[in-house]
Amino acid sequence: MTLKQADYKATLSFSNGSPSVDLPVFQGTIGPDVVDIRKLYAQTGLFTYDPGFLSTAATQSAITYIDGDKGELLYRGYPIEQLAVNADFIETAYLLLYGELPTPAQKAEFDERVTKHTMVHEQMQFFLRGFRRDAHPMAVLTGLVGGLSAFYHDNTDINNLEHRDISAIRLIAKLPTLVAMAYKYSIGQPFIYPRNDLSYSGNFLRMMFANPAEEYVVNPVIERALDRIFILHADHEQNASTSTVRLAGSSGTNPFAAIAAGVACLWGPAHGGANEAALNMLYQLQEAGGVEKIGDFIKQVKDKISGIKLMGFGHRVYKNYDPRAKLMQETTNEVLTALGLEKDPLFALAKKLEQIALEDDYFVQRKLYPNVDFYSGIVQRAIGIPVSLFTAIFALARTVGWIAQLNELIGDPEYKIGRPRQLFTGATRRDVKPIDQR
Repeated sequence: MTLKQADYKATLSFSNGSPSVDLPVFQGTIGPDVVDIRKLYAQTGLFTYDPGFLSTAATQSAITYIDGDKGELLYRGYPIEQLAVNADFIETAYLLLYGELPTPAQKAEFDERVTKHTMVHEQMQFFLRGFRRDAHPMAVLTGLVGGLSAFYHDNTDINNLEHRDISAIRLIAKLPTLVAMAYKYSIGQPFIYPRNDLSYSGNFLRMMFANPAEEYVVNPVIERALDRIFILHADHEQNASTSTVRLAGSSGTNPFAAIAAGVACLWGPAHGGANEAALNMLYQLQEAGGVEKIGDFIKQVKDKISGIKLMGFGHRVYKNYDPRAKLMQETTNEVLTALGLEKDPLFALAKKLEQIALEDDYFVQRKLYPNVDFYSGIVQRAIGIPVSLFTAIFALARTVGWIAQLNELIGDPEYKIGRPRQLFTGATRRDVKPIDQR
């Protein structure tokens, strides 16, 4: 939508004698007001400087809202904790894409559309077999998602609403199939085709863990836990990978390429790899002596010289308890109980570490609370998902959020190709001397 008339104005004054400038200020429905600086360069010849865009609203959005101080996450206005309990992933995906929770009839139709597109082109197998079997799953997934545009090139016009809609359905439907194929390929097992009589999460579990030699029965507790993982990771406002998808999409590239860019960005250890890092930290602490060594570990974390970090705690946005972390802790309890692993030493270690950290003034004063990554690695490990596949599961879930954000960008009449500016600190103009004079 187009921005309304400014709610009020901010005056920018300069100490060098330049005339002051009035800038429009807009108010959203919730959250901080924004100063409109689009005409700043034309009026003053100045750019703003904001490394990491920590204070910059690059877009207007109606999809996801985070209040980091309150520890609140809303999808289209609905609290994440309510969606995780009262909705499934298909309903959540519909909500993110279309703005409202589906009626029973709308859900049934949407579910059927997704289910009927879970198969991938048979030649995708040959594309997959071009990778080494020990390749990182995210390297494989980046290639497979980008490669979808070569197999489904009939609907790649990003400016065509119908093309974007069918591409959205295809991506949501095929990501579980592609992730499962990448896993099966890495362990040398045959691919398992999707089945239309299973749920979205149940189908993924079967494609991951079934084999042709015996029948696979989906555990309903694990199925629900995985569905909740998908819901909790479905979107998270304008983070690095979402911004990457939006930036790629702003060029007019096809939806598959834009989502592949998001997958590549998510691969970074500072973004999607955080749950893997948290689990590895617990492994190392367990090997060092477990619960009895937590005190020594905490001292090392406080020592800036040690270089040791408390992974799974703190967040760029949340300055309170990550609402997703509470839900993930409950899910972890349910899964471990269902699998007879409630005395799992790694989970006991995690709970003790959390307790000690939350009672320590050092972490409390710095507002370092557990985030969703602290427990998601444990529950995925219990389900049987290998550590190397954690980020691919994250990408699978986040795809629907990326698509919703991409669709919103393309539908915004004010959208332009992204073009960040810079503060140049390199050499000024100089002349090239002949090589014998250098």
